[in-house]
This record gives sequence, C-alpha cells and structure tokens, in this order.
Amino acid sequence: MTGTTRVIVGLSGSLSSLAALYHAVGEAARNAAVLVPVAAWTVSDRDDLRPLSELEHAARRRLDIAFEQAYGGYPSGLVIHPLVVHSEPGPALVGAVTGPGDLLVLGAATRRRFDRLRGGSVARHCRHRAGCRVVEVSPSALLTRLELPARTGAPLPLLAR
Repeated sequence: MTGTTRVIVGLSGSLSSLAALYHAVGEAARNAAVLVPVAAWTVSDRDDLRPLSELEHAARRRLDIAFEQAYGGYPSGLVIHPLVVHSEPGPALVGAVTGPGDLLVLGAATRRRFDRLRGGSVARHCRHRAGCRVVEVSPSALLTRLELPARTGAPLPLLAR
C-alpha cells in the first residue's frame, strides 16, 4: 500500500490483536511507515479502588507483553510510537488517526455474547469514524486455541519448549 504514513494497531491482549500486530508490523516495514500500537484503558467498577497510574501502567504492560509474545521484544528497524490512552478502545483508535494516509489495523471481533452486550463493535466505530483505511485481521483456529496464555501473559505453548 503506497502512501501509508502511519500504521495504527489496537492491542487489547487478545489473540486477534496479536494477529493484527503481525499484520501491522509487516505493513509498517513494507511502507517505511511509523508503527503506532495503541492500548486503551478505562476504569471499571472493579477498578474503582486502584490508582489510575496503576491502570495506565497495566495498559502499557499490555503493549510490552504483546511485542514480547509476537517478536521477543520491540522489533528493530521500525519507528514505533506506542500510545496508551485513557479512553474506550474505539475513540482511542480513531483519535490516533492523523489523516487519510494512515492505516488502522484491528483484530477481528470474536462474536462472543458478552462483547455484544458491552455496547457495540470497536471495528464498526472505527470504520465509520476513522477517516482512513481500516483492516480487520482474523485469528486462525490455532490462535484461538492459544488465547488464554496470551491474555494471562504466559508463554505461548508453541514457543515454550
């Protein structure tokens, strides 16, 4: 894709977001674009007693874990500008877009009942409001089976020999 200046990728800790990270890193490398991994965080009812700095640190750690699991750390040879935003995921990702030359990469939704009940799709929000190309990346069946280790930060079974 020519003309891509920034590749923005949402990282939630899911395997779909890891698949999106692989795609985004490839796009950024092919186009000499800046990679902008985004972790959004909010305060939920169960987090009311935790300091905001702790919640922000957990979101930053989520970015680090994603790169550790996918690449063993942040890949060299790319310009990477991580972004941790106190916001719902959809608005955080749309807010990271700077223009039509950007590419927004998302992990495809899992279609779980709980996700639908939370109030709308992040992908739908981004497609309607981003002002740039939006790509959804689906995880393979293998990635789906590996979701629990990825969410907990445990080593992926295929890598932990």
